[in-house]
This record gives sequence, C-alpha cells and structure tokens, in this order.
Amino acid sequence: MRKVYLGMSGLVLLAVLAQFYFAAFGAFSIPRDHASFEMHSVNGVMLIPLASLLTTAVAAAARVPGRLVGLAAAPFGLVVVQILIFVLVHLVTEMTMEQSTPGAQWILGFHALNGLAIVSVAVLGVVRARRFVRTAPPRTKKTSARSEQALSEVTA
Repeated sequence: MRKVYLGMSGLVLLAVLAQFYFAAFGAFSIPRDHASFEMHSVNGVMLIPLASLLTTAVAAAARVPGRLVGLAAAPFGLVVVQILIFVLVHLVTEMTMEQSTPGAQWILGFHALNGLAIVSVAVLGVVRARRFVRTAPPRTKKTSARSEQALSEVTA
C-alpha cells in the first residue's frame, strides 16, 4: 500500500506539471479565448483535486504519518484557493470574460503564485513519500518502536 501511495503522489505531480503545460498552451494560442484554456480548467478543477483526494485516502490507508496525509491533501486545498481567487475577482471587480480590469489583473497574479505553491507541495509530497517508502520498515509488533523512530525522522 505504501508503494501505491508513492505512485499516487507521483500522479498528482504529473497532473500539476501538465497544468502548467496547459496554461502555456492556452496563453500562446492564437486567437486566445476561453476555449484555449479548457484543458487547463478541466485538469485544474477535476483531475488534480480528484488525484489529491485519492492520494490522501491511500496515504491514510497506508497508515503514513499525519503530516504526510496532510501533505497529500494540500494540493486539493490549494486548488480550492485557486477557485476562490476567481470568485474574489468577480466579487470585487467588473471583469468579464471579454474585458479585464487592472484590479482583476492584480488579484489574478496570485493565481500564478498559488500555482507555484501547488507545484511545491506536489514535489515535496513525492520526495517525502519516496523517503517514507525507502526508510520505514514494515509494521510488525517487533518493529513498532523502530518504526516510530524512522517515521519521526521522515516527517522532521
């Protein structure tokens, strides 16, 4: 189950990297319209959150430390923040799908910064999952004390 957790962490990272590719695909499309960002939208609203939630469930089932379960859930939470950034823009500016405003552009800059945070937690999730899989001994009654020590080193 621990290797499945590692594999799922890798899947989240792949989905996040694909998200940046899809953003560039939309940004460099001519003509640039809302349809240019469709793959970016679908991946960001559906695939990344679903992969993050499944990874979180697998992490919990694999009995990884709580910090690693939280790290598996972090991309989902940050995607919620991405959506809330757009909600905020529509609440406080007069931006439309055809016309942006300076205020909207300032707020939407946080969309890119939050995207970098998502990449960071996805990379960290894979690094920590890999370290956990490599260093944590199988759980048995004899190794529970050593297990707890190895787990504290992984999550530190």
